[in-house]
Amino acid sequence: MMWHRHLDLTPETEFILPAIDDIIRYGMWIDWAELREAVLVDQTVRDDVTRLCSYFKQEPYDQRYNFWYKYVQSLEPTS
Repeated sequence: MMWHRHLDLTPETEFILPAIDDIIRYGMWIDWAELREAVLVDQTVRDDVTRLCSYFKQEPYDQRYNFWYKYVQSLEPTS
């Protein structure tokens, strides 16, 4: 679990929106790997990542957010 200096998190609240934002913006590879696992198993985390990253999808320099937005979108089933 990534340490957030401004958040007091427990394993149950590890992936709230401010924590997801910190992980995407400042996280290292291991933090991204943990977020990836959470995205794969928890629809709420997946929805939160999509919501957060959708604010940045038009910004070409926010590549981390664009990456996560596209990654989560790739997990959604196509009809």
